[in-house]
Amino acid sequence: MNASPEAAYNIPPAPGQRVDDPASFAGIVIEGVSKNFGSKMVLDKTDLLIPKGETLVVIGRSGEGKSVLLKSIVRLLESDEGRIWIEGTLINELSRSRLMELRKMFGFLFQGAALFDSMTVCENVGLMPKEHSGWSEERIYARACECLAMVGLENAETKLPSELSGGMKKRAGLARAIVMEPEYILYDEPTTGLDPITGDAINELIVKLQKSLGVTSIVVTHDMASAFKIADRIAMLSRGRIVFTGTVDEVKNTDHPMVRQFIEGNAHGPLGAF
Repeated sequence: MNASPEAAYNIPPAPGQRVDDPASFAGIVIEGVSKNFGSKMVLDKTDLLIPKGETLVVIGRSGEGKSVLLKSIVRLLESDEGRIWIEGTLINELSRSRLMELRKMFGFLFQGAALFDSMTVCENVGLMPKEHSGWSEERIYARACECLAMVGLENAETKLPSELSGGMKKRAGLARAIVMEPEYILYDEPTTGLDPITGDAINELIVKLQKSLGVTSIVVTHDMASAFKIADRIAMLSRGRIVFTGTVDEVKNTDHPMVRQFIEGNAHGPLGAF
C-alpha cells in the first residue's frame, strides 16, 4: 500500500546539510530557513549547503517552494526564520546598501526571462551595469555585446523582446545574468515553456557558462532530463525541506521513495497525485 502524503511529511530532512562553522564555509549555507505566506508553510526549517564552484539542481513538485528558496538566498524574499551565509557573510541582517553590494555577486535568470519590453536586447543586458557600476556608456555597450555573443545572440542587439522567440529570450536573460561577471548564477526553471531541442540548447549554455566562467550555479527545475545533464549534485525539496541530496548517479540509483516517484513521474507514492 502506498504511503500517504501525510506520512511523507514526517520523512526527515537530508543529513549532512549543516556545518559547524558556517562563516568559514566556501559557498552558501542555508540553515533552518522557514517561509510562510499567510497560513501556508512553504519552507520549513530548510537546510542546504552549496559549495562554491558546483552546479546544484533543486528538484521538486510545482508549488513546493523551489523559487522561494532561490529568492530567499539573495533576500528578494525575506525569511521568517533561519539564517543564510554567503561566502561567510550572514546576510539576514545586512543593511540595504551592503545587501545591494552582495547581490552584485549574483546573476539571476527568471522563469520568463523578465525582459523590459520597451528596451532593446542590448539595453536590457546593460541595465544592471548602467544602474549599479559607474561604467561608461561605451564599456556597458561593449560588455553587453560580449555577453550576447557568449550566448549566441551577437546579431540581436537592436531587437526588441517582442521580436525574440522563447529560446532567444532565455538567452538574452542569460546574457543579462552574466553581464556583471557574477560568482553565482541562479536559474529559475530555465527550460520551462521551451521545446526539447531549444531546452537542450539552454542546458548546454548553462554547462558552458559554468565551465568557462567558473561560476557556482543553482538551478531550479522539474525537468529531469535537464537536471541529469547539467548537475554536479541534485537536491530534492518536498514539504518545505530538502529531503535528499546526491550526485546524478546517486539520484538515478536511489531507492528513496519520494525521489523515485518524482523521477519516474508516478502519480502513486508518498508525494501523492495532487
